[in-house]
Amino acid sequence: MKSIDLCPKLQKSMDIIGRRWTGLIIYQLLQGPQRFSTIEAALPVSGRLLSERLKELEQEGIVLREVFPETPVRIQYSLTDKGRGLESVIRDLEKWSESWIDSGDCGPETVQPQ
Repeated sequence: MKSIDLCPKLQKSMDIIGRRWTGLIIYQLLQGPQRFSTIEAALPVSGRLLSERLKELEQEGIVLREVFPETPVRIQYSLTDKGRGLESVIRDLEKWSESWIDSGDCGPETVQPQ
């Protein structure tokens, strides 16, 4: 087979959003700023893995973590401009899946928490 040289930027973007749960975390944050517990309740993912993914997205500049000095401390996650730039990609994937993925493939038994 012929080798294909991928653009390093495309490869990096696929590595970022292709990680397990990352796309769904971004999708969840498209609704607006949210606390960790809200994101965790919306997705079938363990708290440990969600924390790991949020840290990775923060390091990439996709997610903003804001700490509010209240009692108790409130932490909120939101998408940065860079993160909101992924909205069209995520929405296009959503449209594609509605057209091409069998709804039988979307049962709760197909999504397992990590």
